[in-house]
Amino acid sequence: MSGRALLMWDEAVTGYDFGPQHPMDPVRLALTMGLVRSFGLDGAVDVVAARPAGDSTLRLVHREDYVAAVKAASADPRHADQGYGLGTVDDPAFEGMHEASALIAGQSVAAAEAVWRGEAEHAVNFAGGLHHAMPGAASGFCVYNDASLAIARLLELGAERVAYVDVDVHHGDGVQAAFWEDPRVLTISLHEHPRTLFPQTGWPEETGASGPGEGGAVNVALPAGTGDAGWLRAFHAVVPELLAGFRPQVLVTQHGADTHFDDPLAHLAVSLDAQRAVQEACHELAHAHSGGRWVALGGGGYAVVDVVPRSWTHLVGIAAHAPVAPETVVPSSWRDEVYARTRQLGPGRMTDGRWPVDFRDWSAGYDPADRLDQAVLATRRAAFPLRGLLA
Repeated sequence: MSGRALLMWDEAVTGYDFGPQHPMDPVRLALTMGLVRSFGLDGAVDVVAARPAGDSTLRLVHREDYVAAVKAASADPRHADQGYGLGTVDDPAFEGMHEASALIAGQSVAAAEAVWRGEAEHAVNFAGGLHHAMPGAASGFCVYNDASLAIARLLELGAERVAYVDVDVHHGDGVQAAFWEDPRVLTISLHEHPRTLFPQTGWPEETGASGPGEGGAVNVALPAGTGDAGWLRAFHAVVPELLAGFRPQVLVTQHGADTHFDDPLAHLAVSLDAQRAVQEACHELAHAHSGGRWVALGGGGYAVVDVVPRSWTHLVGIAAHAPVAPETVVPSSWRDEVYARTRQLGPGRMTDGRWPVDFRDWSAGYDPADRLDQAVLATRRAAFPLRGLLA
């Protein structure tokens, strides 16, 4: 297996644009790539532009009638069919929607193919992670579910065990739904509690279809306001033990940056430094349990200047085995780019000042009166016995 990492990038992914009033501003992608370049990380990875996902690939997850509806809305947004989740407030139709969505999906599928075939050890597509799209509908700013498509392609290529870990603030509902009945895929999602956030799913009791799929879905529903120590405590109380038991051949992770305390659409209080710590943990878990095979995707994140570019640049650096130290000063050339594109001032360092982030490990015991510990206990009690693990 090549020790090199791939960074999937095509400037045209910034064409995934729901309009000037929409929170998913594609400038976040352009600024991330600009920051990657400003640190020279594009020289530490192989930057690759893959072809858009074709119809046969899209049909690995999405219904044929839905793909046809996306194409129709893409050709003329006036034809958007809200029955397919298109032309809504969350997912406005725009010209070229199919092409941009298929391009993002193609990057994630190609990343998975390269990792499976040993052409690269790690691969990153920070434009991906569009985890809400369903087989027959757009949802939550997501048209095609590139994460599900990447996993489906791995299965098509012969993978027997694929683990998916989603740390976006929103539940990874579309990926869970795609593999609800498939014992070859273990989906793990840590997210804000469904009582307080879209899509109102991801309860601990959601553990997969009865029968072979039972135990294939794991959900950690975190209380609103959870900060660094609780977020890391929950991650380490659930994810490593599950991966050790499952022994995935490939680890696919989704790194939505919207857990951050500055994100305008959610209610967790996680810092950039904790996000970086989880990225490092995912990297280590890939080496420990999946032979280093790691596909890392982006996701949500709506603090498009201060948070998203720094978080995903850390992700690229970690995947490239060239991590950016948290205390590093952000290059002034990138801050100039930020101002030129947004008329905002960019952040000055690659940290929120909380590195290293401390947390209390689950093995030290738990407090049954603590809301965070109650959330972890609910997950362990619902899912762990189904996987032959002690709750």
